[in-house]
Amino acid sequence: MLLLVIAAFFASVATYAQDAAALINNANEALKNKQYAQAFELYEKAMSNLGEVQVDSAINFNIGFAALQANKLDAAIKYFDKAIDAGTNVAKCYEFKANTYSKMKDFAKALENFEKAIEIAAADDVPGLAYNAAVTAYQGNNPEKAVLYFDKAIQGDFKATDAIYYKAVVLNKMGKDAEYKQTLVEGAEKFPTEKKITAALANVYVSEGNEFYKKGVEIINAANEKVTQGTLKTDDAAYTAEVDKSKVEFRKAVEVLGNAIKLDATNQNAVKLMDACKKIL
Repeated sequence: MLLLVIAAFFASVATYAQDAAALINNANEALKNKQYAQAFELYEKAMSNLGEVQVDSAINFNIGFAALQANKLDAAIKYFDKAIDAGTNVAKCYEFKANTYSKMKDFAKALENFEKAIEIAAADDVPGLAYNAAVTAYQGNNPEKAVLYFDKAIQGDFKATDAIYYKAVVLNKMGKDAEYKQTLVEGAEKFPTEKKITAALANVYVSEGNEFYKKGVEIINAANEKVTQGTLKTDDAAYTAEVDKSKVEFRKAVEVLGNAIKLDATNQNAVKLMDACKKIL
């Protein structure tokens, strides 16, 4: 009776090993075929049916990846952590953990994991990680970190046009007008055919031109008000001086608006303001 029990026990262990191995092989095949939900289910069955079977700890990375793609987000975090503890593909684990937390809308943790990945990733991978970290920081309302990592992406020439543009967007939202303009100027110099950058810079110039235009109008309106009140005549030297002062502002507007039109000839605000200035001049 004892021999039968022992035989049955060893047969059971062998069956566990055979079943687990088959499940893992099938899971690997499903993963290759991008059948992520099936792969994750097979991996999970295998891992819960190992018995005394030893498997390479690197498998945790595969399971985490399958879980992430299958939208099993808590499980993805668990298996990526196991892979990190085992020293398997650590930089990628942190990157995929960051992607997982982004899916969970936990942008603070996502950024934290992108930063960990950046610290240990190969140099060639850093610019791409930095770009994703910048986007995550922006989504998590951390504009300072967004600017920092967009800069790293720009330095590494990763999606440089997008990185410059979105860096400018962040600076604009931070109210850093001078830095916003300078970023667009540098971007337009580097990528003169990138419309989203040149159009944004054109709008900056339109705003500046409009301020000069309004200042000119204020000067001439104030002089005309004095004429209406009878304290000044249009042939007075003082009136002529005020008109000349207003024209200085209109000429400044024309110069700036010319820059806007060079960048974006379709900017109707620039064209209309330019026409208004020229009629006065």
